[in-house]
Amino acid sequence: MSLGSDARPPVFHMRSVTRTYLMGEVQVQALRGIDFDLREGELVVLLGPSGSGKSTLLNIMGGLDRPTSGRVFFREQELTGASHDSLTEYRRRHVGFVFQFYNLIPSLTARENVALVTDLAVTPFDPVEALSLVGLRPRIDHFPAQLSGGEQQRVAIARAIAKRPEVLLCDEPTGALDVKTGRVVLSVLERIHRELGTTTVVITHNAAIAKMAHRVVALADGRIAKEHTNTTRLAAEEIEW
Repeated sequence: MSLGSDARPPVFHMRSVTRTYLMGEVQVQALRGIDFDLREGELVVLLGPSGSGKSTLLNIMGGLDRPTSGRVFFREQELTGASHDSLTEYRRRHVGFVFQFYNLIPSLTARENVALVTDLAVTPFDPVEALSLVGLRPRIDHFPAQLSGGEQQRVAIARAIAKRPEVLLCDEPTGALDVKTGRVVLSVLERIHRELGTTTVVITHNAAIAKMAHRVVALADGRIAKEHTNTTRLAAEEIEW
């Protein structure tokens, strides 16, 4: 069942957010006045084609980018205009990132790749525990080249959750994977959300993946085109595309 739209307090509160980039002498409007709330414990899918503004919105939520105008709050903390050091501390303490490409260090084992994050966190999981949560306990001493694409993505998820983030932001986490492997990765994200209660956002251009979300927010041309709540959700292993 889905969460009610007002069931829990907002983790993110965004109003009138715009983002404009300069490409040479051309202005590109990536976001055009976004109003968006993300609530505690939600699993939200941001859906839309390339260029719709999904990644820009996610990057602003994650403190990797700043809006051109508008206001962005994480709980009571305003991110708009925050200093570089404040945003670094915000990312370190509160946010986990999963990207389409795994960004693992080839010369480090799975355990060592995860330990890079846990060494900086306040109350982290042990790297072995984090890898066990994503089903990779037997592979902890393998190097990335010894792992499949899906296994590498699961190491990346373990690295993201190892610091116990309040929010997990996932940008096309299955984009480089085949359907079978993609379902395994989505099942891991689903499990993390369920067992740890991590508020989770998944960006995708794949409408089928939206069926696993509490709420689906569709973007087009830098605007929220529509959103809906799934009264019935599919388990990740049931999704076909």
